[in-house]
Amino acid sequence: MRNMSDIIEQYLKQLIEQSGGEVVEIKRAHIAEKFDCVPSQLNYVIKTRFTNEHGYTVESKRGGGGYIRITKVETHSKSDYLTRLKQLIGDGISQQNASRIVQSLMENKVITHKEAKIIDAVLERESLMLDLPYRDRLRANILMRVLDVILYSEE
Repeated sequence: MRNMSDIIEQYLKQLIEQSGGEVVEIKRAHIAEKFDCVPSQLNYVIKTRFTNEHGYTVESKRGGGGYIRITKVETHSKSDYLTRLKQLIGDGISQQNASRIVQSLMENKVITHKEAKIIDAVLERESLMLDLPYRDRLRANILMRVLDVILYSEE
């Protein structure tokens, strides 16, 4: 059975798709009321599932006229998309953020589900048996190389 976070995530993704795949603006209280949940549940979904690593930008304005604006980052140009992901990685990356990037690659049909599983397995802390911060640096280097291979194999 899917949990409330999954249901809210799917609903928001449907709204984005219905808007032409670009931008959706929502009211926190309206969505919380629709799903009979507390607004913090919505905050959790947005903070964990609509991140830069997942290919979204989020703007938020609190107060009476407040809103949450979720924008799906354009992925029409694969090279621009991959370059943007490389910028997010930087010198080091956590397992959670690396997994989000891999998930985004799969959702945007850059890699297959099987390839995502393989990449995730290589990037797990159990595979990279080093102490922090070396583990996050190695993970970043591996993920950068994966993105380079994807980027340059297309050309």
